[in-house]
Amino acid sequence: MGSDSDLPIVQKTADTLKDLGIPYEVHVYSAHRTPAEAQSFAAGAQKAGFGVLIAAAGMAAHLAGVIAANTMLPVIGIPCKSNTLDGIDALLSTVQMPSGIPVATVAINGGVNAALLCAQILALSDPELAERLAARREKDHRAVLEKDAGILARIENRIG
Repeated sequence: MGSDSDLPIVQKTADTLKDLGIPYEVHVYSAHRTPAEAQSFAAGAQKAGFGVLIAAAGMAAHLAGVIAANTMLPVIGIPCKSNTLDGIDALLSTVQMPSGIPVATVAINGGVNAALLCAQILALSDPELAERLAARREKDHRAVLEKDAGILARIENRIG
């Protein structure tokens, strides 16, 4: 993450990765204040055993681009909401990468979806992870149907 203020979003990412049994690390590297450390981490990530990198940042949100420019691994950017432009600045900074340096971008504050996209990428070569993802989808499916049943029990649904 670009700043420790991004931790609430990154915590959701970490929790989702943990629930899926995916090992992870969390660091604070700023594209602007610690560019050498961000570059070094990205450049060594594949050799260190990482399969996908997730970068969360707000405002100018150049972290995902800096990470992507220094690795061949897939990079997922999480634009984080700020007080100034509600995260639109971070969204545009993350999604508008120049040709040749792609960054997959999730919604503003989309930490859970970043983890799930990471898991889907990793599951391409990990059948057990693919099964855990399918089980999560089924659990989410059942949860929505249970909510529907709860609403039907509380409210009379009538047409006309």
